[in-house]
Amino acid sequence: MSWGTELWDQFDNLEKHTQWGIDVLEKYIKFVKERTEIELSYAKQLRNLSKKYQPKKNSKEEEEYRYTSTRAFLATLNEMNDYAGQHEVISENMTSLITGELTRYVQELKQERKSHFHDGRKAQQHIETCWKQLEASKRRFERDCKEADRAQQYFEKMDADINVTKADVEKARQQAQLRHQMAEDSKAEYSSTLQKFNSEQHDHYYTHIPNIFQKIQEMEERRIVRIGESMKTFAEVDRQVIPIIGKCLDEITKAAESIDHKNDSQLVIEAFKSGFEPPGDIDFEDFTQPMKRTVSESSLSNSRGDGKSEPKFGGKSKGKLWPFIKKNKLMSLLTSPHQPPPPPPASASPSAVPNGPQSPKQQKEPLSHRFNEFMTSKPKIHCFRSLKRGLSLKLITLNTQVWSLIEGAGPEDFSNLPPEQRRKKLQQKVDELNKDIQKEMDQRDALTKMKDVYVKNPQMGDAASVDHRLAELGQNIEKLRLEVQKFEGWLAEVEGRLPMRTEQARRQSGLYEAQNTSAVNSCAQDRESPDGSYTEEQSQETDMKVPATDFDDEFDDEEPLPTIGTCKALYTFEGQNEGTISVAEGEMLYVIEEDKGDGWTRIRRNEDEEGYVPTSYVEVYLDKNAKDS
Repeated sequence: MSWGTELWDQFDNLEKHTQWGIDVLEKYIKFVKERTEIELSYAKQLRNLSKKYQPKKNSKEEEEYRYTSTRAFLATLNEMNDYAGQHEVISENMTSLITGELTRYVQELKQERKSHFHDGRKAQQHIETCWKQLEASKRRFERDCKEADRAQQYFEKMDADINVTKADVEKARQQAQLRHQMAEDSKAEYSSTLQKFNSEQHDHYYTHIPNIFQKIQEMEERRIVRIGESMKTFAEVDRQVIPIIGKCLDEITKAAESIDHKNDSQLVIEAFKSGFEPPGDIDFEDFTQPMKRTVSESSLSNSRGDGKSEPKFGGKSKGKLWPFIKKNKLMSLLTSPHQPPPPPPASASPSAVPNGPQSPKQQKEPLSHRFNEFMTSKPKIHCFRSLKRGLSLKLITLNTQVWSLIEGAGPEDFSNLPPEQRRKKLQQKVDELNKDIQKEMDQRDALTKMKDVYVKNPQMGDAASVDHRLAELGQNIEKLRLEVQKFEGWLAEVEGRLPMRTEQARRQSGLYEAQNTSAVNSCAQDRESPDGSYTEEQSQETDMKVPATDFDDEFDDEEPLPTIGTCKALYTFEGQNEGTISVAEGEMLYVIEEDKGDGWTRIRRNEDEEGYVPTSYVEVYLDKNAKDS
């Protein structure tokens, strides 16, 4: 099967077919280029994705990666980064092994094809030239034969005519002979040209064209083989990275299997355990004797006076514990704005102010200032039981939810933290100091060895040059050891307190007792009996304990604060900060807490919407009966 013998007359079709083959090769090269661009883009997007979810340095996210689940996620991100690297390898290999090689091959193929078809056209032009020569010789021979016949007929005519002179006859005879000679010469030339053409034609169709077409066939077959090899390489490049990609996926699976829910739960305990004991039961308060009402001793009362060092716990809880009270009731107690309210607009129309009144911006205040203000303000609670619940609610919230706010600005011994968190912080500090000591000792050992080398070989350096540095390291080590001893002493003190609640630990857990006493006393004075006497002992008020109470089911269902009047919004107020509420001009709302002198009034729109607005923005109509009560 040869193109030279089978397709001897299909020169033009072969030219088109070979050009189509080159176009196919270039199309495949373009396909591979686009595949490499996709791989690079995919790898880049994977790397960006991995980088986007990496924990930021020196941020809170780093602390979250101590859990096994988040560590597994971090391992997944790292493996995805390696996974992206393998796609970059695919792109690089395809570019070098396929795109680059095929591009060079296409250039060579075009040159070779051009050469072969140039030779083919040259052979065709040669055979066409021979054919033209043959045709010219044939026409000349034919013309000479016709002229020889005419000359012979003219001679015979002249010879037969008796009126023609002998000279004219001789002249006609010579002309006929000349024409016959010319015809013979043309015949010989035509015969020679014909033989030559036949020979050239035979060589053209049986030698030159088959050879040229054979070379074109071999060139086309090499192109087909080359594109097949490139397709194999295309698959092989992918196959080479499959083991590494599989290893990445195996590592992700291994990281997922390393997730330990029990360990994570234990870490949550270690992270947030305060070390305080849970509150006890609330005692029954008998209000059937109006003249002898007493405040019962509950988990809020401190039993210092009777010599008991340990309150009794472990009683039956009445359902819901205090950490799970409703958020809106809890946060409303602590989100009252503590900065002067904005002045009202110059006119009653909101358009008088270009941007309208600005809502007060919540500023982070020291916890002590917030707590002092809370303790010194007179709560509007209608019974001492509600007062105790309100105190417990606020103090528990301060105790359990805002440790993180004061953690960074606390004292050196972390005494502002709960016992368990304090122990953790002290232990971390001791470990850090021990690491610093080890670093300093390593430097000292290295300098000591260097000094020994200098002593033995003075030409290498001056031994006295390191004495000053050794002295500094010794002082640093001594300072660090003193620091370690100090923190270890605090740590031992905390660890000695954690198993049992001693009197000193109780004083630490009741961090706000002294401030609490003044508020309880002032409230107690407002709850005197009609005859001016009060049945509670001063010691009971003073020994009131802060964090302990276990609320019953009624507290979650406690009724909201009663309304003490209504108000009308004089101006529009955009309450954009926590604790405030937005009102529209002319809107009627309920007043649940009047201005305490700080410029804010607490209002309610419905059961779920309540908050503070500037007093100057509303016109208040207090209910006289509610105010008197």
